[in-house]
Amino acid sequence: MNEALIRGLTPGVLGVLVRRGADFAAAEDAVQEALIEAVRVWPERTPADPKGWLVTVAWRKFLDAARSETARRRREEADEPPPGPVPQTDDTLQLYFLCAHPSLSPSSAVALTLRAVGGLTTRQIARAYLVPEATMAQRISRAKRTVSDVRLDQPGDVATVLRVLYLVFNEGYSGDVDLAAEAIRLTRQLAAVIDHPEVTGLLALMLLHHARRASRTAPDGSLVPLAAQDRGRWDTSAIAEGVGILQAALARDRLGEFQAQAAIAALHADARTAAETDWVQIVEWYDELLRFTDSAVVRLNRAVAVGEADGARAGLAALAALDESLPRYAAVSAYLHERDGDPAKAAELYVEAARKASDLAERDYLTRQAARLRTEYPR
Repeated sequence: MNEALIRGLTPGVLGVLVRRGADFAAAEDAVQEALIEAVRVWPERTPADPKGWLVTVAWRKFLDAARSETARRRREEADEPPPGPVPQTDDTLQLYFLCAHPSLSPSSAVALTLRAVGGLTTRQIARAYLVPEATMAQRISRAKRTVSDVRLDQPGDVATVLRVLYLVFNEGYSGDVDLAAEAIRLTRQLAAVIDHPEVTGLLALMLLHHARRASRTAPDGSLVPLAAQDRGRWDTSAIAEGVGILQAALARDRLGEFQAQAAIAALHADARTAAETDWVQIVEWYDELLRFTDSAVVRLNRAVAVGEADGARAGLAALAALDESLPRYAAVSAYLHERDGDPAKAAELYVEAARKASDLAERDYLTRQAARLRTEYPR
């Protein structure tokens, strides 16, 4: 079973059903049933037109469900469209806007899009939001009910679509689900039809992060931190494109969250070595970023930058103002304590951070850091 093919076809199949008159929630359910059927049938008999097959099966599933509800008598009379080629229309971006309907809260809109269009599992979305899987399942169900009668021609919220695209990109960037390239493709589409500096800011941010992707892991799959990455493996053309797009956005003097994040990424990309990184400017950009989002994660990353710009003690002072239960708090504290000359405390914190890490590669990296310190500085 070609999982990448299935993932790529899903938005288009969902879009066809919605255009034919299916409400979003019922269409999404029907598509999921069709995918289950594909998993059962395709290994032995892959259809010549996979998308057409999925559309046909999903539409039949939808009609079967509609006919079982007396409240949906109008759909009961719908004739099944004749068999034939399915138009090759890319509905993905439109579906992102549908899921960003103003009747939904931003968190529900993001969760619904990641599930229905991005192809992420409920467990993956729950992990991204740091909530229990059952809580996220309820949130997605409520969101589907809310947009059950919404049509594709109803406008959504651009800011929410941008947040969704960035979350999808981050899931792909982590390596758990390969969605990074798809998120960049859709953001390019969005930039082509919407004149907004934050759209281009997000595109620049994605390109600058994606340029470093090849160097983020070693051949054995272990995590390589930014300071230790082989900068010769960075994609210089993607960096140049990202920086050019960012400069054009900043020139419009309408600064936003994604432009500020892209500026930080550009400063990292601009440094020939880790030692040449302009940490003072990075702290300044984090201060700008906090004007738009008073996020604990941003403050955590700012503490690292302060530690690099002004010394480990200053970084620890910035960290002390934050909640110790934050994800990666212990890892940041360990790093700053090591920089401050306290390897015993750092090793202890690396162990704690490894225990809390949800990602296997990150857990392995933190464990190795603790082991390294205990070897270099035995008690």
